[in-house]
Amino acid sequence: MSSLPNLLTLSRIFAVPLLVALMWGPGHWQWLAAFILFCIAGLTDYLDGYLARAQGTVSKIGVFLDPIADKIMVAAVIVMLVHSGIVHGVSVIAALIILLREIIVSGLREYLASLQVSLPVSQLAKWKTAFQMIALGALVLAGASAWLLPAVPVLMIGIASLWVAAGLTLITGYDYLRVGLKHMA
Repeated sequence: MSSLPNLLTLSRIFAVPLLVALMWGPGHWQWLAAFILFCIAGLTDYLDGYLARAQGTVSKIGVFLDPIADKIMVAAVIVMLVHSGIVHGVSVIAALIILLREIIVSGLREYLASLQVSLPVSQLAKWKTAFQMIALGALVLAGASAWLLPAVPVLMIGIASLWVAAGLTLITGYDYLRVGLKHMA
């Protein structure tokens, strides 16, 4: 468990309570710190996978923890964005679509693993993740934008990206579910 990629994954999990605490605060500096922490966490997500493959140290614990770390962070950020009112109205549906897909695909992967069937990440799912991270990062930044830069363009980019991510989420979730149902029949 002491490999650098695994430590980076664990750091993302341990960063989530701090991220939530920063987003809970009303101060713009807290949201800016949350944005910086979110970006660092995103960077560690890239680095842990890259290093594990480059060093040939892909571990079972890393394969297990990495998607959990991602889902915990995404879920926590979405909950806090809704709590703060940055994501509100009909856009809560996009956030809910993303959360539900993450739960369903996690359950599906767990079920298929018991059948010794892997469910590889598709290229479209990687695009979904990219739009999701852009959306969440922009929306967290919107919480700091009042004194940093105009909030409206950042918020619009965040909400638009959230809806693109939700659309891709529906497509990739359906694709994964379709594959999974073949093994359930």
